[in-house]
Amino acid sequence: MFTDSRAQDGLAVVLGVFAALSTLWVATNDNAFWALVVLGALIALTGLAQIYRASMSALDYAMALFGALLFVSPWVLDFTDYFGASWTAWVVGLATVVVAVAALPTVSSRLHSMVPHH
Repeated sequence: MFTDSRAQDGLAVVLGVFAALSTLWVATNDNAFWALVVLGALIALTGLAQIYRASMSALDYAMALFGALLFVSPWVLDFTDYFGASWTAWVVGLATVVVAVAALPTVSSRLHSMVPHH
């Protein structure tokens, strides 16, 4: 899925920045605004930290946690009536969890062992 270049970290930065900036073009209430900005920023920061310190696998777990929190935030913080904000949280949250889980050392080693080497 991902190579040793850790492209998933760059994708996490893009996802986090998109979530944080989405408040500029989607309708929000205070809960939606802060969930998207704070969790988006945390996702982007963990992606950046992984780019510079790829050996810190604990950041993959943190990224997955932030993605999961973003995914459940529309229900927990009660902003499901704001469709743009809700869908942004669900899609970015789920994508972040998938990216983070794929980057986990045990998953990553399994994915790399499945790829045929020439």
